[in-house]
Amino acid sequence: MSVYIFDAVRTPRGKGRPDGSLAGVTPARLVGQLVQALAERNGRESVASAAHLTLGCVTQVGAQGGHVALSARIQAGLPDEVAALTINNFCVSGLSAIADAARRVASGQADLALAGGVESMSQAPFLADGADFYTDKDLAAAMGWAPVGLAADLLATVEEISSQELDAAVLRSHRRAAAAWAEGRYAGRVIPVTGAEGAVALDRDENIRDFGDGASLARLGSVFAAAGAQGYDEILLSHRPGLTRLEHLHTVAHCPPIADGAALLLLGTLEAGQALGLSPLARIRAVGETAGDRVLQLTAGFSAMQRALDRAGLRLSDVGAVEFMEAFAAVPVLFERRFEPDMDRVNPNGGHLAMGHPMGATGAILTTTLLDDMVQLDAETGLVVATGGVGVGAAMVLERMG
Repeated sequence: MSVYIFDAVRTPRGKGRPDGSLAGVTPARLVGQLVQALAERNGRESVASAAHLTLGCVTQVGAQGGHVALSARIQAGLPDEVAALTINNFCVSGLSAIADAARRVASGQADLALAGGVESMSQAPFLADGADFYTDKDLAAAMGWAPVGLAADLLATVEEISSQELDAAVLRSHRRAAAAWAEGRYAGRVIPVTGAEGAVALDRDENIRDFGDGASLARLGSVFAAAGAQGYDEILLSHRPGLTRLEHLHTVAHCPPIADGAALLLLGTLEAGQALGLSPLARIRAVGETAGDRVLQLTAGFSAMQRALDRAGLRLSDVGAVEFMEAFAAVPVLFERRFEPDMDRVNPNGGHLAMGHPMGATGAILTTTLLDDMVQLDAETGLVVATGGVGVGAAMVLERMG
């Protein structure tokens, strides 16, 4: 059974720190405001008719603990009969949530479903869930685990990526994002978030910067060398025989900013949507979810991409629009080098290096953006690719409707 996307919205991405504009808005309220927006855009019955809500969320403690999807469902005023699921698949969680909902629709378990992701990194900081391998060096060594930024340095070292290439990826992302906002290309799907007093807390992504000609980027120092010296370089090198030194190339500018944000999609069968007067924006043509090199960490998105393309019967060159997750600058650099895509069709409105990475929401944000990319580029098909820590990857092919 085919699965269709009827609408998709997201919040702006706020700085994921205590002084960020969304730091005072709980994750459940972020999702609740997106539920409200979908109801206003499509009719309350369309949202209330959803049989299931799946949310991706990585750090499930504090404000994100206690089953955040269920909490968001209740606070949003959705019927008690709407089943809820919170999932963690690291940085591809939002895309895995959409895949989960799509499978429920395709298998007949739900005619309509809501899916997306949320992450408030200002309220639930990265690694705050305190997994044992985060602090147990012996276990980390056995697993070949190091903080994901060091894996980005490892990838740059293994692939001989230069600082200049990393800088170029950063500049392109920020420049495109700034132009997209200036030209109103995000206005249709980004929902302004209101705070406790009802005033607008944030109405646009707040991490975008103007680096001018990029000369300032060269003056930034390595952000992960100190962590590497705490024993993590040794762990990574022990799993890479023949490699004697790790080059610490990534600076803070080469990392996607820590961010708060959420995204939510309404999807279902064509018949269920039409019964409620909904017109589909896209059909989910194929999904790919994979795992890969747990030490290198950041390459599974490539295998997920290939799996999704194979299932759709497409080559990358056939795809008219691509949202590729900029998970540290080395990853998009390697994507461009290895696959030689038309970069005018990849992240045409900027990416995570500019706007930020609210982990559990990322895949859903990319999918939401892709819907507009396909219209902007007059593309019949679109591809979203996400990659995450410890070697997880997900991808999805969409077919534009109308």
